Amino acid sequence: MKGILLFGHGARNPDWAAPFFRIREEILVRDPSTCVELGFLELMRPTFDEGIQALVFKGATEVVVVPIFMAAGSHIKKDLPLMAASAMDKHPSLNITLAAPVGEAAPVLGAMADYALKPSAS
Repeated sequence: MKGILLFGHGARNPDWAAPFFRIREEILVRDPSTCVELGFLELMRPTFDEGIQALVFKGATEVVVVPIFMAAGSHIKKDLPLMAASAMDKHPSLNITLAAPVGEAAPVLGAMADYALKPSAS
């Protein structure tokens, strides 16, 4: 079974994570059978390892880690591959692939440009 881990940096303010939960809910609205969890690098829970563990517990044997980052900095280029390798060592039957950060995806860039052209009031 395939799973998705939405990966974020984490912050001290718990409100910061609200968009991650909304993304997860949007995924589940579109496909309720999707196995999707959150995992944060630091300061928040669930951690990356806890998110992976939750997916494995649900039966995932393949996980795509989707970094909810604007660009591939050192956390994405250095830390994330090490975390993924460690998780695969802990779970030998698990295969993890790393998606590009969402901020580098053409549809996301287009959506941000559309928004910038006609911003809504918050």
